Amino acid sequence: MKKNMIDSHCHLDHEPLLENLNEVIKRSKEAGISKLLTICTTLESFDRIKKIIITDPMIFGTFGIHPHETEKSHLIDKNYITNQVNQNERIIGIGETGLDFFYNHSNKERQIDSFKAHIEASIELNMPIIIHSRNAEDETYEILKSYKSEKLKILMHCFTGSLNFANKLIELNAFFSASGIITFKNSLELQKTFKNIPLDKLLVETDSPFLAPIPMRGKKNEPSFIKYTLEKLSILKEKTDQEMSDLTTQNFNKLFNL
Repeated sequence: MKKNMIDSHCHLDHEPLLENLNEVIKRSKEAGISKLLTICTTLESFDRIKKIIITDPMIFGTFGIHPHETEKSHLIDKNYITNQVNQNERIIGIGETGLDFFYNHSNKERQIDSFKAHIEASIELNMPIIIHSRNAEDETYEILKSYKSEKLKILMHCFTGSLNFANKLIELNAFFSASGIITFKNSLELQKTFKNIPLDKLLVETDSPFLAPIPMRGKKNEPSFIKYTLEKLSILKEKTDQEMSDLTTQNFNKLFNL
């Protein structure tokens, strides 16, 4: 059994994970997971996360507003974000934030304003920012580049971007999280991209309860399924599963200062 794995992005406050939280945590530990980072998407999500992170010391949380939700959260600015985070030592990251121009759930300018507020808060707090980027590579990069500094700690969640996008982000010292998508048969280009991302910039995630990896497609995803993504990443990077587990765990702990 692989030991010391970390699921760097899950949504334990979403069903069916929340109603089965004790069992989900138990299966995570049995699978060899040492830490879970449960990711905030809305203010209501944060209320649930604050309760979840005190149930087990392996669970940490974040604060952020998903780009789909920015229409409902237009009053949230940098100061609001920093105040929320400063009230809880088990909140270790900012996000999920970013830009999503694939769907039309939120106005582009509202998304951009929210993204910038999250970036500014993450720099002030010296915390990683967890970024969702879809159909917005150029805009995401240009905004991040404008904030380039030693305190800007970037984690590209569920990365599905191009190799060119990845290379530009590497210049900004970004980290990249591989999800179950890399196990899909139609993800050859993405697999090539991950082959070219440096080992010291890689993390793994489930994004559960979404994006179940092969061979669990069709089921509700959960953190214990992280092993399938890690196994695929091990093959792509020509490492043993345990080596890949250790590397991604080291990278997570370095990024989140744990």
